[in-house]
Amino acid sequence: MTKPLIPAPLPETFQAATQNTASAAAHNAAPAAIHYRTATVEGLTMAYREAGPADAPVVLLLHGFPTSSHMFRNLIPLLADGYRVIAPDYPGFGQSDAPDHAAFDYSFAHYADLVDALLEQIGAARYAMYVMDYGAPVGYRLALKHPERVTGLIVQNGNAYDEGLGAFWDPIKTYWQSGSAEDREAQAWLVTPEATRFQYTDGVRDVTRISPDNWVHDQALLDRPGNREIQLDLFYDYRTNVPLYPAFQQFFRERRPPTLIVWGKNDTIFPESGAHPYLRDLPQAEMHILDTGHFALEDKLDEMAPLIRSFLDREVATR
Repeated sequence: MTKPLIPAPLPETFQAATQNTASAAAHNAAPAAIHYRTATVEGLTMAYREAGPADAPVVLLLHGFPTSSHMFRNLIPLLADGYRVIAPDYPGFGQSDAPDHAAFDYSFAHYADLVDALLEQIGAARYAMYVMDYGAPVGYRLALKHPERVTGLIVQNGNAYDEGLGAFWDPIKTYWQSGSAEDREAQAWLVTPEATRFQYTDGVRDVTRISPDNWVHDQALLDRPGNREIQLDLFYDYRTNVPLYPAFQQFFRERRPPTLIVWGKNDTIFPESGAHPYLRDLPQAEMHILDTGHFALEDKLDEMAPLIRSFLDREVATR
């Protein structure tokens, strides 16, 4: 009786070569395509970037001032192979409409409602949120409306505590208290080219890692007719977020969403002092304090992306 032939084991060198080839193929896979879409919400055109499988867990990226979904351009492809990534532009920012401020309510409450309506329209019923700067009050207001929809939080220099409003905010608080034309005008420096560049470079150890295209891009949008007044309206309306801090904190305590905090410690606007109080209400949060400034993704993407991806895969993918 002829014995069946049993294949000899592959030489270790061949096995290693095969594994290396597979690893290289995965490493060299083309990044996911990003789609630049629009939707009509309350009669306005809202622009948003979207990438990834339509049936994958949703990651919602909420931008800060003075930028747009552009701030996430490098992060999106690193997440979109396993997640449906959605990054909207608020009205007055990016490629979304920017109606005259006299005829439109530029407020954080309205932004939360608009993002909510956009998500419902495009079928994003549950989501992890990356919140940064303005994205924090927009996202946290959204969380108060639909706490059951939030599968996780990634917090990057986005404030929810009184400790996070330092000396930088003193002139803005004066404007909040008076609402005067004089104090309003005193905030106009925040939309100048010097201020925009400052936000990208302040606190960054190696400025050669920051593309000048950032502030050129953002400033071109800030300089559109009427946009100055839009931004000044938003600076004034930011005061309405502060009384909601206790409600945001209650959401953290009661819902305990899985949370990753990645914070640029050298940020003048939202300094490190605003990061640590999160642990009072989210003691299980994972925190990383990074040696950078306001727009941490610009020079710390190589550190942040693995942290974000690991967090999402571990805490969000199966929720």
